[in-house]
Amino acid sequence: MKILLFGISNVGKTTTGEILAKRLGFKFYDLDEEVKKHFKITIEEFVHTADLRWRDEQRESIINKLIRSKENTVITVTPISYPKKLETIVKSDDILAIELYDTPENIFSRLVFSDENDIAYTDDPYKNRYKEYYLKEIQEDLNWYGSIYATLGITNRIFINNATPEKLIDRIISEYNLEKYL
Repeated sequence: MKILLFGISNVGKTTTGEILAKRLGFKFYDLDEEVKKHFKITIEEFVHTADLRWRDEQRESIINKLIRSKENTVITVTPISYPKKLETIVKSDDILAIELYDTPENIFSRLVFSDENDIAYTDDPYKNRYKEYYLKEIQEDLNWYGSIYATLGITNRIFINNATPEKLIDRIISEYNLEKYL
């Protein structure tokens, strides 16, 4: 079983994925971390390496490698704008693809930044000064990536509604009949 968690940045994919994998006894992979290992560069450097289409192709290639593993895995998937192979992946029998989403306000409350070394940090005064801008960007990302996920055929959607990760994991396990892995 491979569980792929999709969603925009700061929606909570990594936290959810780590806890879900631990609870189910699955191996956990974060796509950004796998990109960093594969290319031996920071995400900041990767973003400036080539255009978005090329980066998305590289991400898909890494996802393909990860799902070929015999292990049960949870993979958090960085938003991909130009998917070529993902439709085939998400329709595979042993894949459970889930989109995590929340309100722009809830995502904004979790918003963090990262520096050129991929070190996450908070800057609430800056974030709050540009709140309207970030809320607009978050809504645009929800719309854009939501349409891509729908085009890929991802019908499993979980509205986080600012739930704690533990309650979210309980819902995922219950809604997708994952109790057999506990």
